[in-house]
Amino acid sequence: MNKGSTRAKHVDFIIIDFLCVLSSMWLAYVIWIPQSEKVRFYNNYLALSVVMLLTYFFIVFFLPIHSGILRRGFKKELEKILVMNLGILGVMLSYLFIVKITYIYSRMVFGLFFIFDVILMSIMHAIWKKMLIKRYTAYANQSKVMVVTYKKFLEEFLQMIEKNNSGFYHIEGIMLLDDEQDIHEKEIDGIQVITRSGMLEYFRQNVVDEVYIKARKSDASPLTNRFLSMGVIVHVSLEVFISDLPNVSIETISDTTFVTTNINPITFGQRIVKRFFDIIVSLIGLVFTGLLFIFIAPIIKIQSPGPVFFKQERIGKNGRRFKMYKFRSMYMDAEERKKELMAQNQMQGLMFKMDHDPRIIPIGKFLRKTSLDEFPQFINILMGDMSLVGTRPPTVDEFERYHLHHLSRLAIKPGLTGMWQTSGRSDITDFEEVVKLDNYYIKNFSLMLDVKIILKTFGAVFAMRGSK
Repeated sequence: MNKGSTRAKHVDFIIIDFLCVLSSMWLAYVIWIPQSEKVRFYNNYLALSVVMLLTYFFIVFFLPIHSGILRRGFKKELEKILVMNLGILGVMLSYLFIVKITYIYSRMVFGLFFIFDVILMSIMHAIWKKMLIKRYTAYANQSKVMVVTYKKFLEEFLQMIEKNNSGFYHIEGIMLLDDEQDIHEKEIDGIQVITRSGMLEYFRQNVVDEVYIKARKSDASPLTNRFLSMGVIVHVSLEVFISDLPNVSIETISDTTFVTTNINPITFGQRIVKRFFDIIVSLIGLVFTGLLFIFIAPIIKIQSPGPVFFKQERIGKNGRRFKMYKFRSMYMDAEERKKELMAQNQMQGLMFKMDHDPRIIPIGKFLRKTSLDEFPQFINILMGDMSLVGTRPPTVDEFERYHLHHLSRLAIKPGLTGMWQTSGRSDITDFEEVVKLDNYYIKNFSLMLDVKIILKTFGAVFAMRGSK
C-alpha cells in the first residue's frame, strides 16, 4: 500500500504517539528539573517539545513505522517503537549540536524521555490494538468477503486469505468461474458457492463489502469492472495484470500481492472526520427532534391515530438492512394504498413519487415541505446506519428490483441529505438520473463536497424547494 494511504489508515496511532511524546517529555522535565529552575527553563523545553513533535512527524512520513501494526506481535512492536524513539533522539540531538545549544538541556531529561516514551508507547499501542481487534473481530463489524476464482486455485487461495485474516473479515461466499455444468457444490467448508449467473441474486440477499479475485485476465477484467459498478472494494491478485483501475493501492498478503481498487476515494482519515462530524451533528439534531416532538406529536395523533414515528426497513451500505425513522406524515394504511397509486407514479424507474399524494395527512404536507419529518433520522446517524451526507436509502421493494449497476449507489452509507436532495429532487423523474448523481458523489467524494451539500441543503430547506 502506498505511503499516503498507510499514514491516513493509522491516524489513530499517530495521535496516540503524539500524546505519548508530549507526555514523556514533560514527565521527564517535571521529575528531573529542580523546582527552583522550572520557570527559568520552561520556554527552552517548550521549544524542545515542538522540535520533538516535528521530528516524530518527519520519521513517520519517511519510515513505515505503523505498517502492519495490528498484525505484528510484541517483539516486533517494541522494535519499531525503539527505532522510532532512537530516531527522535538522534535527529533532535543532531539539531541541538548544529545550532550549538546542547548545554542548555539536561542529558538526564533526554534519557528519561526515551525510557518513558518507549514504555508509554508500548502500553498505549497494546491497549489500543486490543480494543481495535476486539471491535473489528466482532461479526457485526467484520468485513464481509467474497472469493472469486477457479476450483483448481480455491483451496490454496482460501488458506492464504484465512492465514492472514486476524479476524478482521469473514468469507461469506465463493464464486467459481468454471463452466456452470462442472459446478455441483452448494457449499465448500460451510461457505455458500455461487456461479456467475447467480451473482445478482446473491448480492440482493447478502452483504458483500470486499471481493478477492484470482483469475485469468479475460475473466478478471470484466468481473472487476462489474464489481466496481456495484460499489464493492475489489482486490485483484497481481498475477493478473489489470490497468486503468480507479483509486488503486497495492498490498501483500502472505506471498501474494494484490491490487486493491474502489470507486470511492475516501481515506481512513476522512472517514474518521466524517463520522466524528456525524456524531456531533446528530446529538445536536436529536435535541431539536425532542423539541419538535412536543409540538408535532399531538397534531399527528389527532389527525391520524397511531404511532408518532414512522419506522421502515431500508437498505444501507452494501445491502445492510436497518430501520429508518421519521415523523409519520401519512395515514396508517399508506403502504397498502401505494399499490393502488402506482399507475400515477411520476418517477421513471424504481422510486415512487406523486403530486397531491392522498395518503399524506394534513400536517404531513407541512412536515415534508419543511423537511421536519426527517429529523428522527438523527437517531440513525448516531447509531451509524446513516451519515449526514450520502445517498437516499432505498426501500426493500426498490432494492429487490435493482439491476447490478444500481448497486453502486450502496457503496457508502446512506445520508440524510445528498446530491439528489440538493439538485431539485422533485424535478428529477428518472431514477437513472438519481443513480448518476449518487455515483458522482461517491466517485468525487471530499469533505469540502460534503460541506457544499450541507450548505445547499440549508438553502433548499429554508426556501422550501424540491420537496413535496
